[in-house]
Amino acid sequence: MDGAPGVVVRRARREDVPAIVALLADDVLGRAREDGDELEPYLTAFERVDADPAHLLVVAEQAGEVVGTLQLTELPGLSHRGASRAQVEAVRVASDLRGQGLGRALVLWAVEESRARGCAVVQLTSSKERTAAHRFYERLGFVASHEGMKLPLR
Repeated sequence: MDGAPGVVVRRARREDVPAIVALLADDVLGRAREDGDELEPYLTAFERVDADPAHLLVVAEQAGEVVGTLQLTELPGLSHRGASRAQVEAVRVASDLRGQGLGRALVLWAVEESRARGCAVVQLTSSKERTAAHRFYERLGFVASHEGMKLPLR
């Protein structure tokens, strides 16, 4: 993978779920909302994501270890002359490997995969608290052109 020697991006497998959950929990926001001791909800969600061709959950693997992850979702729509857009979610890199180009390579992989799928736009959201992540995405060419909103249902 460009910028991250020895790293391979591949489709996630069921046995990767514990490592993915650990990555999701490996920051201040994730620690408050993820629970790696109770894997059943994550395994159920994995099965749903993996079964849907519009979704692609991937891991970045280095020396046989999962060191990063993201989910790519293709959203069909009528806007932009009926073009699909790609949504990038849950980008995570192992905390001890951040700053080494792995996140950059992983997101650029997702951009190229989106292009190959014929998407017209790649979009993502990032918590307002993740100011370093905002700078990271801006360096990759993403523009904060919209204000995102969420309505928690639980």
